[in-house]
Amino acid sequence: MLQYITSTSSPVSVVEQVRQVLEGGCRWIQVRMKDASDEEITKAMEEIKPMCLDKEAFLILNDRVELAKTLDVGGVHIGKMDMLPSQARMILGPAAVIGVTANTIDDVLAVQALDIDYIGIGPYRYTETKKNLAPVLGLEGIEAICKEMEKREINIPRVAVGGIRLEDVEPLMKTGINGIAVSGAIAFADDIKATTEEFLKLLSPFEHK
Repeated sequence: MLQYITSTSSPVSVVEQVRQVLEGGCRWIQVRMKDASDEEITKAMEEIKPMCLDKEAFLILNDRVELAKTLDVGGVHIGKMDMLPSQARMILGPAAVIGVTANTIDDVLAVQALDIDYIGIGPYRYTETKKNLAPVLGLEGIEAICKEMEKREINIPRVAVGGIRLEDVEPLMKTGINGIAVSGAIAFADDIKATTEEFLKLLSPFEHK
């Protein structure tokens, strides 16, 4: 499972990033335009939504819950400092996918009883694409959270995030996560489509396990 998170720092526009990752086979897009206005995001989404529909790709928005409702996208990813997941659920309704960020097992325990669909565990390593980065977890940190979740029978899907590169896919997928979210390694690649294909190829042995 590969989620692509758009980057506004990439030399390639957000719309073009999405176009190329979709061409590369990615079917889960998170539009993250942290400092953009609602108007700028809406303009980008006018092009992104039809592309995702055409490829039957799942589309979520980072943080902007009210805007996600207005634009009628599939859901949101919310950070620890953003809106409460329970509030987002009330706004978006039962069908929306809601993802949250966790940096520690305590973060997981704080949301385990809420109606959420996945937990983004990270950051895996230092990443330029995120401001105010939480402590870096590395393989051991992510594996420790996954093991603790299994021990406590917390069956919420787990997605590793934060500075993930191609060489990290196999070791990460062996920690107990269900998928990865990638931004910079694709957004700054010389060939976005080919790099997306490469990530999906590395993930394929772990699908449906």
